[in-house]
Amino acid sequence: MRVPIFPLDNVVLFPSVQVPLYIFEPRYRQMTAAALEGGLHIGMVAVQPQHRDAMSGDPPVFPVGCLGEIGHSEPHEDGTYHLILQGTSRFRIEGEIPKEDGREYRIADVEVLEEEPNAPGDALLPIRTRVLDLMCQIVPDQAASFRVELFASLDDATFVNAFCQSLDFSTVEKQHFLEANSVRDRAEQLVALMDFRLAAQSLNGTPGPETLH
Repeated sequence: MRVPIFPLDNVVLFPSVQVPLYIFEPRYRQMTAAALEGGLHIGMVAVQPQHRDAMSGDPPVFPVGCLGEIGHSEPHEDGTYHLILQGTSRFRIEGEIPKEDGREYRIADVEVLEEEPNAPGDALLPIRTRVLDLMCQIVPDQAASFRVELFASLDDATFVNAFCQSLDFSTVEKQHFLEANSVRDRAEQLVALMDFRLAAQSLNGTPGPETLH
């Protein structure tokens, strides 16, 4: 599969989760126009942290990213766009296509990665409950927002991926979540990192940083 790739240094997209984007650089305005005319897909990839200073060029990116489908687009008179991108599936970059014919954005051949299924009867309810309990401890003033019943309608993948994307972890930490091969593995990594965050917060004796974007 061949898709345009959109490298960012501070966003990691996950399947089943949405992200709002403001597109203003000329090359990505060109990319967006092409995607709107074509298959509506953009490959979101994270830039390797040590290369953030090279964002104006084509910095190295992590090999695993997430396909996003444009669910809503709002073009503006100045050529910029507001987009809502819906994560669909993970992918691995197999190689990039050299730029030609005036194309300013990057295109890559990618392999779509399937999530390993959970074992039969392997419900994630205990882990989901633990995530919500940890959230109530990390941000106690928002505890009412994390009642179990408020999330009951979400399937396991959407629940886990939404928290992985929305919590205030580093790009590298979120990238590790994205590269997990199953929802259970990702959920267990999430709980371990939340436990660490809570422990560090307790040791500091001060409230932690704002957790939700």
